[in-house]
Amino acid sequence: MENNLVIVESPAKAKTIKKFLGDDFIVKSSYGHIRDLSKKNLGINVDDNFEPEYEIPADKKKVVSELKKYASQVKTVWLASDEDREGEAISWHLSEVLKLKKDSYKRIVFHEITKTAIQNAIENPRGIDFNLVNAQQARRILDRLVGFSLSPLLWKKIKPSLSAGRVQSVAVKLIVERERDITDFKSKSEYKVFGFFNIKGIVVRAELNKKFKTKKEAYEFLESIKNEEFVIGDVVKKPGKKSPAPPFTTSTLQQEAGRKLGMSVAQTMKFAQSLYENGHITYMRTDSVNLSSLAINTIKSTVISKFGEEYSKVRQYATKSKGAQEAHEAIRPTYAENETPDVGKQEQRLYDLIWKRTVASQMEDAKIERTILIINGKNNSKYEFNATGEIVSFDGFLKLYMESSDDEQSEEKQSVLPNAAKNDPAIVDRIEAAEKYDLPPYRFTEASLVKKMEELGIGRPSTYAPTISTIQQREYVVKESRPAKTRKVDLLVLKGQKITEKSLDEKFGGETNKLFPTSMGVVVTDYLTGHFDEILNYSFTAQIEEEFDKIAEGKLTWNTMIKKFYGGFNSKVEASLKEKENTKWEREIGNHPKSGLPIVLKIGKYGPYASIEGGEKPVYASLRKNQNIESITLEEVLDLFKLPRNLGQYEEEDVIVSLGKYGPYVRHNNAFYSLKKTDDPYEISLERAVELIEEKKNESKEVFSRTFENIPGLKILKGRYGPYISFESKNYRIPKTFDPETMTEEECKAVIEKKNKK
Repeated sequence: MENNLVIVESPAKAKTIKKFLGDDFIVKSSYGHIRDLSKKNLGINVDDNFEPEYEIPADKKKVVSELKKYASQVKTVWLASDEDREGEAISWHLSEVLKLKKDSYKRIVFHEITKTAIQNAIENPRGIDFNLVNAQQARRILDRLVGFSLSPLLWKKIKPSLSAGRVQSVAVKLIVERERDITDFKSKSEYKVFGFFNIKGIVVRAELNKKFKTKKEAYEFLESIKNEEFVIGDVVKKPGKKSPAPPFTTSTLQQEAGRKLGMSVAQTMKFAQSLYENGHITYMRTDSVNLSSLAINTIKSTVISKFGEEYSKVRQYATKSKGAQEAHEAIRPTYAENETPDVGKQEQRLYDLIWKRTVASQMEDAKIERTILIINGKNNSKYEFNATGEIVSFDGFLKLYMESSDDEQSEEKQSVLPNAAKNDPAIVDRIEAAEKYDLPPYRFTEASLVKKMEELGIGRPSTYAPTISTIQQREYVVKESRPAKTRKVDLLVLKGQKITEKSLDEKFGGETNKLFPTSMGVVVTDYLTGHFDEILNYSFTAQIEEEFDKIAEGKLTWNTMIKKFYGGFNSKVEASLKEKENTKWEREIGNHPKSGLPIVLKIGKYGPYASIEGGEKPVYASLRKNQNIESITLEEVLDLFKLPRNLGQYEEEDVIVSLGKYGPYVRHNNAFYSLKKTDDPYEISLERAVELIEEKKNESKEVFSRTFENIPGLKILKGRYGPYISFESKNYRIPKTFDPETMTEEECKAVIEKKNKK
């Protein structure tokens, strides 16, 4: 009989660990948390020092029962959940639920699943770290208090079934504020001048060191240099270097996987977890850039064998983020020499990124020489053109990897520069004055939102992915791609002695996988900011995270921290519940051009809508899915009232398209036909509407029903899962041995009796 039971969180992790342990060990999975706060009432006894009331969810009772059975049969239980706060809490819950005595269990931790790490953990067990457990409990309790207090307020003041969360609501606020910055941004244009000069047979693009506010000023400048000759005024060479980025933390991995691989934050964590559990990378939830000395030496050997001695440079990075734990490691391959582990395609893409980033971090700087050519007019040196370029004299880490950037607005272009000297001629090919618009702030991607949250100290590695998933699931935020718009821009071109003027089409404002606030996200954010500004305050949220860190370090008692927070917060909640004034969100956007009646935007039971008010009866129109209650224009609102639309006649009856309680539909001959998700009620044609009508009619023709004279109420029907018998308000599946079209009454009775006996 085995003497040892090892409990981990996931079956994949259990399978990997089992390979490194002998026959004396059973390895089982708890499938994550086995206990959570009770769902009855609050699940927290506020009057008893905020003591949590835990329960085993129904879907975990079977798992717990099996673990109890195994635990009773072995001498020692090894609690091997992850090394972070969530993992520590899982181990504590297991010890409580399985009723493990102090001398019957051991807690082991490791940040990679390798034979050496597992054996080292077994040789160096420890007890449960209750400081980490309390930090996790404090987060869970505080989030439950906030959610359970604020959500009913939102139901009462805005709309039923809404919910709020301490960190999630702050993340939504970031997106709402960014959207308002973009809406308020007034784009202005100016003229940038670019000269194209032939220098020693190479045409070089150089930018003038002055911008012009108007086309007139730009035109006058081009006129003034029609006869100018240009020369190299100076050549400035600046030697420099580029250093590699540090190894990945959770945050930087999520950012870079988004930029380079197009992965969402949730996808990145899913594939990283798979790599970790199968023993290919170290633990994927970390805020440390630290590497172990063993890892550094292994990576050094890999660099030398792959690229040569001159490419190796040993580095140890210091973590700058608040609350980072240096004892942990960065995310790195467990075996640096292994470039292609046996994994799926997506896991391999992510592993390749982690491998390159880690190995590049231990490589030599790239040596570069930045060159600036300054081009002046012979007769007028008031203005100068600058051309910049870089020469890489030693590629160093660039041979393997270069970090991507979030900066979408950089216009810097590096030219290939000739080997020029002062006073060399720069022959004008052409000079262009181009109208350029300044760009609004960029919208967040999932990865850049993680970066912003980390900068503000909001959340920790384990919370970024669930936060971003939650705000999208709650439909406060949507991730969308939107097409670019087109605008006219002017271009003045001086070639020879002639200035020509062109008008060009320029694409702008296109978005790919960006985060947009929904109408509900805006309304909820405004309400919470107006009534609970402290909760949504960025520095306050960061301060709460620091207090969790202090609890984890044993420097703060969790009950004290919760009590301090809850007193003032609960008073504000109670005061808000007593408010009698109408806090429903409304915005008057303008007047209807024909009737002159006011148009008001509101939030209703089924979402945002527009209402023409003041007439005999209000007229309503729902906003479209991608329209925001705050940024929608009067012109766009008036379009909404074009429904219902009469598309024409079919079979001598009108075909009407409209919006109803359950979405857009077509009405024909007093029957209703729902539109598909891909159909737009404002654009749908008569031909497409007829297709939907006929499709629905054909479906109804296929409805199958048999009844039996001698047994009233007995029917054979066809449902979405196949044919079945219906009798006395019960349904009975028909075995494949029977034909539903020829079954007799006796055969039906036999099926019913057999099922009832079971």
